[in-house]
Amino acid sequence: MSNTVKRGIFGVVFIAVMLAGLLINEYGFAALMMFIMVVMMHEFLHMTVGKKFLLCRILAIIGGIILYCTTFAIIAFHLPTKFVAVPLLPFAVLMTASLYSHDRGDFRDFSHILASLLYIALPISLANLLVFDDFGVFSGQMMLGFFIIIWASDVGAYLFGITLGQKYGKKLFPQISPKKSWIGFWGGMFSSMLAGLILSLTDFFPFHYVHCMVLGAIMGVSGVYGDLFESMWKRSSDVKDSGSIIPGHGGLLDRFDSSLFAIPVGVLYLVLFNLV
Repeated sequence: MSNTVKRGIFGVVFIAVMLAGLLINEYGFAALMMFIMVVMMHEFLHMTVGKKFLLCRILAIIGGIILYCTTFAIIAFHLPTKFVAVPLLPFAVLMTASLYSHDRGDFRDFSHILASLLYIALPISLANLLVFDDFGVFSGQMMLGFFIIIWASDVGAYLFGITLGQKYGKKLFPQISPKKSWIGFWGGMFSSMLAGLILSLTDFFPFHYVHCMVLGAIMGVSGVYGDLFESMWKRSSDVKDSGSIIPGHGGLLDRFDSSLFAIPVGVLYLVLFNLV
């Protein structure tokens, strides 16, 4: 099987799984997001820490699950907000464990373990704000719209970059990602803003079209930085892909790197303008 065919088949499977998790019910959504979070944390920790500190890596992933479940329960079932303190326990245990490291190099590795919670678990947990209304009623439509904007930005950046950017455009961050160009950047922003406009005109998003286009723009920009941020981690760890869970596509962190920046920025915009 050629790599192109393999990418196509598993790309369709990936989208089908995403749609099922986003649209069936809140429990399917929670299962999907926790699976994505756990795999991404594992890939990140394997890339940065390797096989060291197995217990602490497991504890960090458990902390991420607790953070997600607590956020889910507060928003979906109106669990008292004081329970948001529960995820702090594994964080405290991790920081205490770091004190027993006698090697300064090993001690620095604990920063990677803590970074996995801030970089991956927190943005995934914030996604719960998009799928529940004030009464705890679930709808994955908003989250799907966010992914449509992110995917539109990625596709637009690729098409503009591959057709024009490689020949005419200046490089965006050549020291981190040599193939990315400014033409690809602007093409991605145009595509994400167009996606936001279409989502508004089709009533997929219940916001004024100006809000949707601004949302598309800021998510497009933040998604680029999310992609570059993950590329920097991979370069510093001397790896090509974060994993191999999706044949032909790499790891889940490779697929969701843009989302880890774009989703929190999009949520913040909606919260600041009282749209959710």
